[in-house]
Amino acid sequence: MKKLTLFSAAGIGLALLSFRFADATWNLDKSHAKLGFSVSHMMVSDVEGSFKKFDATVKSTKDDFSDASVELSAETNSVDTDNDQRDAHVKNADFLDTEKFPTLSFKSTSVKKVADKKYKVKGNLTLHGVTKPVELNATANIGVNPMNKKTISGWKVSGVIKRSDFGIGAKVPSAVVGDDVTLNANAEFVKN
Repeated sequence: MKKLTLFSAAGIGLALLSFRFADATWNLDKSHAKLGFSVSHMMVSDVEGSFKKFDATVKSTKDDFSDASVELSAETNSVDTDNDQRDAHVKNADFLDTEKFPTLSFKSTSVKKVADKKYKVKGNLTLHGVTKPVELNATANIGVNPMNKKTISGWKVSGVIKRSDFGIGAKVPSAVVGDDVTLNANAEFVKN
């Protein structure tokens, strides 16, 4: 009887440990998310845009996201700058060449907690057929949706890339369209 109780206790303990440290997947709540960017125009103003069709997931075994991994993909043809003529130009071969490169993607290589709720996210961004390492700043908050009682997390992510690193707009001088592109994303995730 003692052996059975000891084995039962060990089994329950292992089950609890595996439940506690199992990978948690956080899926994007697309109705509460935006994947945006901005770039200078004629060195006097900024043009903002976003990708309307994208998806992302976060996986982590720790509640503080210190071991998280992040993956994102977006349809480049869904780019929107609030101007149809400009959107058509951004989609053509001068810039994104969306027919040839229909998706962009990001896959993290590390997520490092640097302060309370603050992270440095390093990973590989594939854009315009080129993959380059990038570093992003992130803030992550956790809460509970009072309506459905599900655990949720809100992420704000920002960073700067150079369009020239990805061969985008090679014939367009940076005095016309800036080389630095500021990335900014706000996304809400639901824990599954």
